[in-house]
Amino acid sequence: MADFIVYIQSVLLGIVEGITEWLPVSSTGHMILLDEIFPMNVTEDFKNLFLVLVQIGAILAVVVQFFSILWPLKKEEGKIALDMPTMKLWGKIVISCVPAAIVGILFDDFLEAMFYNWYTVALMLVVFGVLFLVVDREKGRPAPRCDSIHTLTIKDAVLIGLFQLIAAVFPGTSRSGATIVGALMIGVSRTAAAEYTFCMGVPVMLGAGLLKLLKFGLDFTATEFAVLMIGMVTAFVVSLLVIRFLMGYIKKHTFQIFGWYRIALGIVVSLYFLLVG
Repeated sequence: MADFIVYIQSVLLGIVEGITEWLPVSSTGHMILLDEIFPMNVTEDFKNLFLVLVQIGAILAVVVQFFSILWPLKKEEGKIALDMPTMKLWGKIVISCVPAAIVGILFDDFLEAMFYNWYTVALMLVVFGVLFLVVDREKGRPAPRCDSIHTLTIKDAVLIGLFQLIAAVFPGTSRSGATIVGALMIGVSRTAAAEYTFCMGVPVMLGAGLLKLLKFGLDFTATEFAVLMIGMVTAFVVSLLVIRFLMGYIKKHTFQIFGWYRIALGIVVSLYFLLVG
């Protein structure tokens, strides 16, 4: 019975991860809240590992959805060759990921101890919610100067990477939320901002998962392995649906609704922990 409950929790967390990893609403904030309400009956170390590795399922959905954009080998005149626009895109993605990677490798444990708490999450939910309302307003926003991820400059990549660094330091910011806000602020279109954010997630989340796995090791029980697989598969399926929904949604709508949602969630998290926690 205990194992069955943990499996159900794995499915629920996989669903939450799949939805909130790609919508700019903070997967960390939702995960923390769900774990407080319905905590997993596992060791703290395994729970921390699960919350990182479940993201692997989500990132595989990006690889499937954007395979034609990310795969660098193209067939030309019957031969396989490197596609230079794709290689240049990967170069920009790597540049964007460097700041967060350095900070994550050097200060991961320190940042987790310092900032991984409900009040940081609640504050950053609200702050970036307000930024979405200001930056992506319906009227008065100038036309984007960049409407394709292939026309992003090196400078754009660096600036977006710095916004991702904010998310790496402060949970509740939302990696996708921070990078989308950053891209919008420097004149990138909504579609290009979302696509670039998704593509950036591939090395970031794979790297974070590998780092966490190296710390934990491969000594899993059968139940722990099953829990990981269930969570990852669930996150993959849900992520695929959410990514397709979001790419269709932002062609006709702003990110304003996500700003209001973040503010509301930040208030809910604060009230919950102040009154119940």
